[in-house]
Amino acid sequence: MIILGIETSCDETSASVVEDGIKVHSNIVASQQELHSRFGGVVPEIACRAHTDTIITVIDKAVTEANIKFKDIDAISVANTPGLIGALLIGLTTAKTLSWLLGIPLITINHLHAHIYASKIVHEDIDYPAISLVVSGGHTSLFLTQSETRHTQVGGTIDDAAGEAFDKVGKILGLGYPAGPEIDTISQKGNGKAILFPRSYLKKDSLDFSFSGVKTAVLYHCLGQDSKNTGEMPELKDREIADLAASFQEAVVDVLVNKTIFAATKFTARSIILGGGVACNSRLRQRLADAAKQRDIPLYYPSKKLCMDNAAMVAGLAYHKYDEEAFSGLEVEAMP
Repeated sequence: MIILGIETSCDETSASVVEDGIKVHSNIVASQQELHSRFGGVVPEIACRAHTDTIITVIDKAVTEANIKFKDIDAISVANTPGLIGALLIGLTTAKTLSWLLGIPLITINHLHAHIYASKIVHEDIDYPAISLVVSGGHTSLFLTQSETRHTQVGGTIDDAAGEAFDKVGKILGLGYPAGPEIDTISQKGNGKAILFPRSYLKKDSLDFSFSGVKTAVLYHCLGQDSKNTGEMPELKDREIADLAASFQEAVVDVLVNKTIFAATKFTARSIILGGGVACNSRLRQRLADAAKQRDIPLYYPSKKLCMDNAAMVAGLAYHKYDEEAFSGLEVEAMP
């Protein structure tokens, strides 16, 4: 079973050819990082224009690299939710067109569920039920995962997602965009206990997340609570930046790990799955692995390449939806 996957939910244009849900024959990703870096975040209009310019080339390259012909493809899969509505529409319209032209099924995929599935491409023996933590620039969500295609959201962010908080704190500290990798690297030279930033756990036993408070705490720490500073950041020494980054990162990771472990215990999970761009963070991986090991729960996460937005996870998950005949008609819509 050969499936072509398409992913355009945010600022990566990706196409992938995957066989039987596991064997990745190609996974092409055209990044827009350079286009958005000077703005310190994704600009939807620029993202949509870039998707339009590159999507046909990316799909053609994915098919060519997989050494197949379009007639060899059994189904077209595409992420149609959640994401930037304009970006989603570009991928979905392209997928619909290919499905109609080739006369093969169209399978629409939830982008967050695809991030959970990314671990399955690397680890075939995941035991369910699992608690899945998806952490990215736009989302911080916990799911109870019963199978590859069955996910119930049990927690989510009520304000800033973790990745968004990383980027905003990176801007405060004068780092580049995206700031997550830089904070991860710089933190290794800092003291995570240097500054006690707040950990927001919300109401008792809540599985929801809030990271706007810790982001604001970093800002106030830099400017000073009683400062009359008009917004201009004081010049920070390298050591100060490292300690700030490490302390902020530790606060975010504490909440992510503690809530994930609490959910795993509450739902008697047999596995924990980690996915999304922030799943690349080395401190989060280490802390979650240690906590899971203490409770004898296996932890699974994908390679760093598969943590980022990519179409292999979309095509891989579509294989299991094909098995369930969960096809979409050409009237299916994109949902932000």
